[in-house]
Amino acid sequence: MKILIIEDEKLLADSLKTLLEAKGFEAEAVYDGETGAAYAELDIYDLLILDVMMPGMNGLQLARQLRARHCGTPVLMLTAKSGVLDRVEGLNAGADYYLTKPFDTRELLACVNALLRRQGEQVNALSFGNTQLELDSGMLTCGEQRVRLSAREFDVMRLLMQTPERNLSKEALLARVWGYDSNAVENHVEVYVGFLRKKLRSIGSNVRIEAVRRLGYHLEAEEL
Repeated sequence: MKILIIEDEKLLADSLKTLLEAKGFEAEAVYDGETGAAYAELDIYDLLILDVMMPGMNGLQLARQLRARHCGTPVLMLTAKSGVLDRVEGLNAGADYYLTKPFDTRELLACVNALLRRQGEQVNALSFGNTQLELDSGMLTCGEQRVRLSAREFDVMRLLMQTPERNLSKEALLARVWGYDSNAVENHVEVYVGFLRKKLRSIGSNVRIEAVRRLGYHLEAEEL
């Protein structure tokens, strides 16, 4: 599970990242609303932990922007404001839960797990053509045939199946799967697309990963 922390207090953000990673989550931290918006709109995170009081774009503005763009990722909002009207404003902006500072880390983890469980109940698999990607097991399935994907393969396939008919550029895949700070290059994307094509064929899938020059990759399903 990937969690994005958007918090301008760097020490707190890094502490939350360390805490979540110790609990087995994959976590990233950014320190302002504008960067947080760019990361969140990549749509690769299972949960956003969002501070309200940030300079520039604050957490309420960010939550409203994400919901206006139909981003359904759960949002756990953090704030020092504990008034009823503040909580109402946060929930109306698009937060799924509102946690006031200072908070006990046990309560934070309980909120994280509850929101992730709710998300998992909503979507357990992505489907395209005759093929499914199981989000909990990382298995690619077609009828009775199944093959396990590596972590990178899973992330690439998940992105392609979330927006199957829209081209995803190599640059976008690098940013979303390998991260902005990675030294990975476009050849890494080509290699993993090659791996996925072989695995799709191995299970008899009618799904093809098509490449469009200068635009990237999208999925197509052949008629059987």
